[in-house]
Amino acid sequence: MGSRTITVHHVRAALGGARRLGVDTLPLLQAARVPPLLLGDDRARVSPEQFALLVRAVQRATRDEFLGLAPAPSRPGTFAMMCHACLACPDLGAALRRAVRFYGLFPQGPELLFRREGGQAVFGLRNDLREVPEGGFLAESVLLVWHRLASWLTGRRIPLRWVRFAGPEPPYAAECVAMFGCPVGFGGAPGGAAGVAAFDARWLGVPLVRDEAGLAELLRRAPADLLDRREYGTTVAEQVRRALAAALRGGGGGPARLPEVAQVAARLAVSPATLRRRLQQEGTSFQRLKDQVRREVALTGLVEGREPIAELAARLGFSEDTAFHRAFRRWTGTTPGAYRLGGPRALYGQKS
Repeated sequence: MGSRTITVHHVRAALGGARRLGVDTLPLLQAARVPPLLLGDDRARVSPEQFALLVRAVQRATRDEFLGLAPAPSRPGTFAMMCHACLACPDLGAALRRAVRFYGLFPQGPELLFRREGGQAVFGLRNDLREVPEGGFLAESVLLVWHRLASWLTGRRIPLRWVRFAGPEPPYAAECVAMFGCPVGFGGAPGGAAGVAAFDARWLGVPLVRDEAGLAELLRRAPADLLDRREYGTTVAEQVRRALAAALRGGGGGPARLPEVAQVAARLAVSPATLRRRLQQEGTSFQRLKDQVRREVALTGLVEGREPIAELAARLGFSEDTAFHRAFRRWTGTTPGAYRLGGPRALYGQKS
């Protein structure tokens, strides 16, 4: 989450609290256009837009901004009021301290932590979530939102140094590295917290650049903009992803298509060998980024439903429809037709 697709593990976790509260989850999935049978396939993925719709639907159904997963509910509007309280702070450090004090006013609510340790700033969630089945997901979500909010407030994507979670390593652990953009550890967090993250302390003095109008727009679109990893060009991989995504949007007069590594390298004013080496240093590759962008554009295009599948396949660079179908099944465990329709037939190998 441009935006990376989201595993079905997160979809299941987001629904866990609603299920325990006795909420019928089928309408929630329908509101997000997520085929219910996708929940049974560990390979399945959804778009960031679908996941954001699902989170909003669960928040409405549970009347809880923490999706019924925390020890105590957080009433709708609490996060918005905290954001308004922080907006007038002169810099990021002051805003984080105010946020901790704000949530500290609510008994049994989230216990946020924030401190400076030498050259790094540490923030996280103190709550013991070991008894909550989706405690790991909740801790990940809190850290993710706080990191994205800090980046939004300053207008810069703040790189994290490391992230640690108390819970055991989940099956989607590799996804966490992509989400946070840094090393992620499991099985223990400092101070017994549910989750902790750290960034360079110099960011604490960066002034806030947002105003009330910008905050109103952020909240109107929440949680979509806070789940999205805004790209400020801080890594080579992000620059490559942005070039690939822009190419698929077209706008140059000709048909949209993915550029080759030499074309992207030329745009970034480096040689193809240098580009490959820098991507390797960041733990990725041109082909991996190309596949990610293809997958994300495919999911978005199918959900929107305006483009014929054959045309979508051609735009993504597949010479044949069958190649696109094979790739899509590998990505999601289902077929493009079934994913678009939300129907069950093709989920188990039948044609839609």
